[in-house]
Amino acid sequence: MLDNAPLWLVFLFSVSVVLFSIVVGFAIGLRRWAGGAELVEGPVGSIIGALLGLLAFLLTFTFGMASSRFDARRQLLLSEVNAIATTALRAQTLPEPERSACLSLFREYVDIRVEAAGNPFRIKNALAESDSLQDDLWANAVSISSKMNSPIGALFVSSLNDVIDLHTSRKTVVLLYRIPITIWIGLGMVTVLSMGAVGFQFGLSGNHHWGLGFVLAMTFSTVVLLITVLDRPYDDLLKVNHGAMLELQEKLHRSTH
Repeated sequence: MLDNAPLWLVFLFSVSVVLFSIVVGFAIGLRRWAGGAELVEGPVGSIIGALLGLLAFLLTFTFGMASSRFDARRQLLLSEVNAIATTALRAQTLPEPERSACLSLFREYVDIRVEAAGNPFRIKNALAESDSLQDDLWANAVSISSKMNSPIGALFVSSLNDVIDLHTSRKTVVLLYRIPITIWIGLGMVTVLSMGAVGFQFGLSGNHHWGLGFVLAMTFSTVVLLITVLDRPYDDLLKVNHGAMLELQEKLHRSTH
């Protein structure tokens, strides 16, 4: 939901929502205080404490969700690199011309992955090109299976199948497994209600406490910003390190056979 919005705009919007909620709550509470309404501070404080506790729980839950998916993307990248490297090594044991053809395809395959990691706008094209290369690699695997019925061919086919499976897993986790919009909506609603209640208590006391409200807004918005960055798979501020894929690219291009 927030992929196309600049991070500074996400932060500013979050700060604005918190401050607006506090101001509205303060205005309502101040009106009750000016009108002489008698409210027991104890129950009001307990309710506000419960709302803030619920908000903290939702922030922790959402942050944990984003963090776990970031770890999943990192682990899948390492698994894919290992699978490609293993399959490329086994391709060196194949007979010609499949041997040279498969190694060339793997070099191109890794080049596409590295390019997409450095340019998020290339992701869709890179996925289509990767699928096409996988089809070519599988065609070579079928040809090898028909020519030679040996453990070498079977190992290559098994490794290539792992590469294809991991590609599908990475594509799914990166593009589809994100924080659901319902979570963001729920977090926004609880935030508005909680911060509004804080402002309401400020109004009841007759003191605005704007400094405290600003600190609260900045702290909350910083956490939301971290969650947003973790949830974005290709954000420059925090993205999975593709050093292993770069090393594999150099290794494949150093190989002359």
